[in-house]
Amino acid sequence: MQTTSTTSSAPSPRHDRFAIVSRVLKYLIPLLVSAGLIVWLFHKVNIHQVETIIRQGVDWRYIVAMMAITVLSHIIRGIRWGIQLRAAGIPRIPATAESVSIFGAYALNLVFPFLGEAWRCVYISRREGCKLSTVVGTDLGDRASDGIMILLIMILTVIVAHPAIDRFLDRYPLGEAIDRFTTDGAMWVILVVVVALLVAGDLYFRNTKFVKGVNASILRIWDGFKVLFHMKGTGLYLILTLGIWICYFFETYVCFFAFPFTRELVTNSSYTLGLVPGLVVFVFGSCSMAVPSNGGLGPWNIAVMFALSLFGISNSDGAAYSIVCWSFQAIILVASGIFSVFYIMANRKAVKRQLAARRAAQTTPAQD
Repeated sequence: MQTTSTTSSAPSPRHDRFAIVSRVLKYLIPLLVSAGLIVWLFHKVNIHQVETIIRQGVDWRYIVAMMAITVLSHIIRGIRWGIQLRAAGIPRIPATAESVSIFGAYALNLVFPFLGEAWRCVYISRREGCKLSTVVGTDLGDRASDGIMILLIMILTVIVAHPAIDRFLDRYPLGEAIDRFTTDGAMWVILVVVVALLVAGDLYFRNTKFVKGVNASILRIWDGFKVLFHMKGTGLYLILTLGIWICYFFETYVCFFAFPFTRELVTNSSYTLGLVPGLVVFVFGSCSMAVPSNGGLGPWNIAVMFALSLFGISNSDGAAYSIVCWSFQAIILVASGIFSVFYIMANRKAVKRQLAARRAAQTTPAQD
């Protein structure tokens, strides 16, 4: 009697260890980045002076206004995402549920970077009974359109605030490195060669599992993004996109009125009512979000402090501004996240009934 050996499909111990290490690093690195940058920030500033500024020099009315604008930006983002979801074949979702998907996502991003993005895709997929890959594609397209907006805003900033950008490039090592990279022809040649090698590698190894996975991710991004060109409501999508980024800018700008030292930037006629400094601070803060951290804690604070220093704001004042703005924005994110939890719990049974009815209608054979 012959015995046939079967190959187990269970992952190997080495694979398990690699998965565990990858997951730990995925969550540990942002925590270390945030902690390290916060320690560096407090080393650079007089923390007692920062405490005095916060206790005595904040007009909290404008901080509350900033929190309201933050909520509005998330509502607009939820409605905008709903347009993409419908274009991808997902049924119309109530505006409150669209907003809740964003509230929960931003609250979870305070815990771990990109955790919120994964959650909102899973939430919509389960709520509507649709394929997760479809929802992920729209989410990636949503973020790709934001990337285009950041690029356009950076170009605008370079045009209207070039003296401040020049000071950054001359004063800080990071600015000097960026200046060398953008002006050195050899660096551009190296960049072109690297891109060519990546394209050649993609073509040569296109049948490997890793490259197939990378290409599939790129296609999902493109599928989610190209919906914008043939979906209904493209004009509204563009208007909502402008609305989102105008809200983001005013979250920064409104806080200028909350502190005496940033209020001077508004009253100074050479800064166009503080719009130019506000734009520079906004762009620096937006670019810092590319650094993996918990809701921008650390990178955002330091980027904002650097940006304010370009306009003569001291490190202690800049740190006070960034700490107050980030902290109270985090508070409203947590509060809206809690609202999301209660909303989802309150509507769970109704959503299940609607999903069951929809599936029953889809499986019922058509009558002649």
